[in-house]
Amino acid sequence: MPVDINGNTVKVGSKVRVLHIDPKITEYLPEEEVTDLDSMLNEVLEVYEIDEYDCAWVEKWWDRGDGQTESHSLSLSSAEMELV
Repeated sequence: MPVDINGNTVKVGSKVRVLHIDPKITEYLPEEEVTDLDSMLNEVLEVYEIDEYDCAWVEKWWDRGDGQTESHSLSLSSAEMELV
């Protein structure tokens, strides 16, 4: 079971604040995607999956207009999230 930066247990359905995004993730992405991912910093998002490495997965959706939506998922380690 993963834990947050303070040692609190995180599970599917938990709400966590994104504290850090590893710059290696955005290093080769287009600027628009980097902007989207950067907007996830300090956001409170719901954990939808715990992977085999005990990382918590969160997702954010954007309304692009004209019925278009887009999302990004992000895997968070203990140091990158805080349970709220």
